[in-house]
Amino acid sequence: MLLCVYTGFCSGLPFFFIIQLIPAWLKVGGVDIKTIGAFTLTQVPYLFKFLWSPLLDRISPLSLGYRKGWLLLTQLGLLIIMPMYGFLTPSNNITLIVFFSLLTAFISATQDIAIDAYRREILSDDELGSGNSIHINIYRIAGFIPGGLSLILADYLSWIEVFAFTAAFIIPMLIITIMLQEPNHNNVIQTKKSVFKQAINEFISRLTLTNALFILAFVALYKLGDSLATSLATPFYLDMNYEMRHIGTVAKNAVVWPSLLGALLGGVIISKYGLNRSLWISGFVQMFSILGFVFLSYEGPFPSISYIQLIILATVISCESIGVGMGATALVTYISKNTSPLFTATQFALLTGFSAIPRTLINSMSGILTAYLGWTNFFWLCFILAIPGMLLLVKVAPWSTKS
Repeated sequence: MLLCVYTGFCSGLPFFFIIQLIPAWLKVGGVDIKTIGAFTLTQVPYLFKFLWSPLLDRISPLSLGYRKGWLLLTQLGLLIIMPMYGFLTPSNNITLIVFFSLLTAFISATQDIAIDAYRREILSDDELGSGNSIHINIYRIAGFIPGGLSLILADYLSWIEVFAFTAAFIIPMLIITIMLQEPNHNNVIQTKKSVFKQAINEFISRLTLTNALFILAFVALYKLGDSLATSLATPFYLDMNYEMRHIGTVAKNAVVWPSLLGALLGGVIISKYGLNRSLWISGFVQMFSILGFVFLSYEGPFPSISYIQLIILATVISCESIGVGMGATALVTYISKNTSPLFTATQFALLTGFSAIPRTLINSMSGILTAYLGWTNFFWLCFILAIPGMLLLVKVAPWSTKS
């Protein structure tokens, strides 16, 4: 369970660096909302990480192990590249920033492959609910650094210092990685055959083709609505006339701590009611919590920010964050349960990649959608997009079947 604290922090820090700190930096640097929305496409490596995931089941870098070796390499890469953003200017170096962001996402996605496989290999089936709950909790806490502390410091320090401060949190991760023990692998991979094909064949033969397709569709659509709703969170708060210090304190605290509560609730519900019912309960909570953003966008933008507006902001974001935490815990546990220990890295990357494909593609159009629909209609669209994933639960996780 303590190692799940480590895995959550490793995954969360670079991901929130990309989706929260970079958009805020671009917005302050004068980049328009359509460009910032399209910037979501720099997360493409998270979509297609399953393409190179077989390498992590086959190659042991520096002879340190399939998991430890890749973790060390990727964390060193992140430590080098993250401070380099500080030497760029959004208005003048947008092409270079896109390249850096793609590279950061590629390194982070590769680390996620190793992290997910490592967590699956150290946890028994009975520990998946609790372990994934802890992982999601710390994942969200890690987001408080680039999405909270770094934004607060941006009002007082140069961006070079802000990016260096954020990257410094990689160092404790590196120290722990060096001390890790490589887990045992149930490795039956035939080296003369494609690892990807072996993993796909095992997945289909275990579940049947029809069930496998339903599972892929479900993981792709389950969190589509709430992911799109939060894709432009920081620019949305700024358009409602909240200041950077409000976003760095009230908004980010309202994201992190309720998300932790949601993740804990998700783990408790899984233990008490089973995974299937947890997916239903968490799905409804995360879907209806989007309506809070509809309300906030309808009331704003505010001519001035008083304590009332700060309370409204905190309440709306807290409710949505609880749903996010519950839904993430349920979905990650569901993915873990459908992953074979024989092909941990490849199958986990395949399933998480499918979960990221539709939301990344549609998130890339979020700036255009917002420009034409307005914030209120945009959030109504997010609510509607959450419905298909819920309908698929009838097939992949029936309420009457306690899993």
